[in-house]
Order: sequence, then structure tokens, then C-alpha cells
Amino acid sequence: MSYAVVAHYRCEPADEGTVRAALLKAREGTRAEPANLMYEVHAVADQPGGFLLYERYVDRDGFEAHKVADHFKELIVGTVWPLLVERSVSFAEVL
Repeated sequence: MSYAVVAHYRCEPADEGTVRAALLKAREGTRAEPANLMYEVHAVADQPGGFLLYERYVDRDGFEAHKVADHFKELIVGTVWPLLVERSVSFAEVL
């Protein structure tokens, strides 16, 4: 059963370009992970600085491996998260 992650991020509009660039670069590394099935980055309509990420992995272990990948630590933990004013994440098993 695959594992899905939906993340809602919001940064200040002034930081939007930096966050967007880091998310798109992280997308490249994540899509190359063996357990990744999908990684989509969306800009939220009518919400400056708003992003929505939809991710799918073969299983939860695949997602756990993603969280320790160098690109995740550098781009998401090190670049994106410090610039966020709001972050929520939902996890689901795909039926």
C-alpha cells in the first residue's frame, strides 16, 4: 500500500522566490529516490507565499528514507522550513 504526504507551506511573500527555487530543486532529488512514486509542487492560487506539496512513496519506509536524504536536509530542513510562517502536513495510506 503506497504512502501519501500532503504538505501546506506558507512563507512571507518576500521569501517566495527562495522557497519556490528550493522546492523545485528538492523535487529533482526526491523524484530520483527509489521509493518515490510522485512529488508535485504547487503554488496556491490567491495566496502569495503559499505552496502545496503532494508526495507518494512505495510505503512509509520509503518516506522515512526521504527524510534523511541529503537534499531533504539541505533544501527542506535547512532552506525552506526556516522561512515558513505556517506549515501543516497530513499523512495517508492510499486505498
